[in-house]
Amino acid sequence: MNALETRQLTLSYGEKNIIESLDLTIPRGKITVFIGSNGCGKSTLLRSLARLLKPKEGAILLDGSSIAKCSTKEVAKRLSILPQGPTAPEGLTVFQLVKQGRYPYQNWLQQWSEEDEKMVNKALEATQLSELAHRPVDSLSGGQRQRAWIAMTLAQGTETILLDEPTTYLDMSHQIEILDLLDELNQTEQRTIIMVLHDLNLACRYAHHIIAVHDQTVYAEGPPEEVMTEELVRTVFDMDCQITLDPLYDTPMCIPYSKNRLANIPRKKAEVI
Repeated sequence: MNALETRQLTLSYGEKNIIESLDLTIPRGKITVFIGSNGCGKSTLLRSLARLLKPKEGAILLDGSSIAKCSTKEVAKRLSILPQGPTAPEGLTVFQLVKQGRYPYQNWLQQWSEEDEKMVNKALEATQLSELAHRPVDSLSGGQRQRAWIAMTLAQGTETILLDEPTTYLDMSHQIEILDLLDELNQTEQRTIIMVLHDLNLACRYAHHIIAVHDQTVYAEGPPEEVMTEELVRTVFDMDCQITLDPLYDTPMCIPYSKNRLANIPRKKAEVI
């Protein structure tokens, strides 16, 4: 059974359709990455999968059941989402932030438990934040802060984690740090990871399954080596490029052409292009 599915899904803002009549499957236990140009609807689609946006038409299935028929707490125990650019209240510590991931398990009969404490500590350890647990979130570096938010989603204890551009505003080393963490979670705990990424080369390096969103639907989906083509980049991003292999990982690597500098390429290279 797939982790998430959509059936004839239509999403809109007002009268404008963003996604239209989409049938989609998200494989369980894999890393799936949405790619596409700005404004194409990939973040909107991610939000709808987490039930943060009500479909105009169609259905979303979580573990084979309609997500619309599940209670909010039931959904929160089965999938978690990290939105783009989250902010924490001033002075909130890392531990206090991560602790919020256990709220779906709290009620007037069941307060904070040993299991809650265990899950929070496990999330802090997994994200290498145990020693920073009592530091204010706003005192951390960008990479540490993002790890704290990811720790909160881990403490939620869900099999499926959705992340909207988790590497935005991070420098290269912190981007790799976050993606390595997510890759490790997928490998060691078989978490289903679904995220939006802008960097095509990092998407190809880390994803098992890529979904290219274009023109209100899915233009292509599948393994990176099958999906990432020069034609796809030209259609989806309106950009010419050369697709080669990453020399370290043998995954597809996109080298974009600059229209302004194309005339300055040496003659022999220009002939190849």
